[in-house]
Formats: sequence, C-alpha cells, structure tokens
Amino acid sequence: MANTKLVIKVTAGADAPERCSQAFTVASVAAASGIEVSLWLTGESAWFALPGKAAEFALPHAAPLPDLMETIQGSGRITLCTQCAARRDITQEDVLEGVRIAGAQVFVGEIMEEGVQAVVY
Repeated sequence: MANTKLVIKVTAGADAPERCSQAFTVASVAAASGIEVSLWLTGESAWFALPGKAAEFALPHAAPLPDLMETIQGSGRITLCTQCAARRDITQEDVLEGVRIAGAQVFVGEIMEEGVQAVVY
C-alpha cells in the first residue's frame, strides 16, 4: 500500500455538504495514514481554495474543513481546476498557499499513473 496514490476529485461544496465533507474526510484520513493524496477542487468546492472559505463550511458531526485541508496539505497536494477557477474569477494569486491551479491534462496524467486509485465525490 505504500506505493499507492489516491486522487480524489470533489465536485460538491456547500450545495451538497455531506458529499463534500466525505471527500475531504477520506482524503485527510488517507493522508494521515501515509498515503500520497491529491485532492482536486472542482465545481462548487472550488471556493475552498480561497482563504477563509473552508472555515465558513459547517456540517454537524463532521471535522472542520480547515483542519482536514491542513492534514491533506501536510503530505499531499490540493489542486483547483483551471476552468472552475476561471468561471469564478479565481487566480493563482487568490488561492491559499500551496494550492495549485491545473487542468484536465494534469488530472488525467495523475490518474493514469501506475498504482493510483481515483475517486470522485
């Protein structure tokens, strides 16, 4: 399992809070377990790339998104979808430190690597 990478694409934000929280929780648990994690923010989850936005998200009985994101960034990577960012007028200068903006070509490259598991929420 040490050679396994987990790529998670989260497509939901505050519009589907349980699905959103599940994606961040799974990514965080995997990262804390030593698995290399790449979390992709797409659709409404794109807003969480901005400072302070994750702290606005609340779901009963769920860990706070800022804590989950910190765990993920500690050993993995968070990427904001290029098109999703553009549709929301988000630029690289706007996002949290350590968050990159990249597109479908990079996503496909990641999920096609040997030993990768990809999950979409």
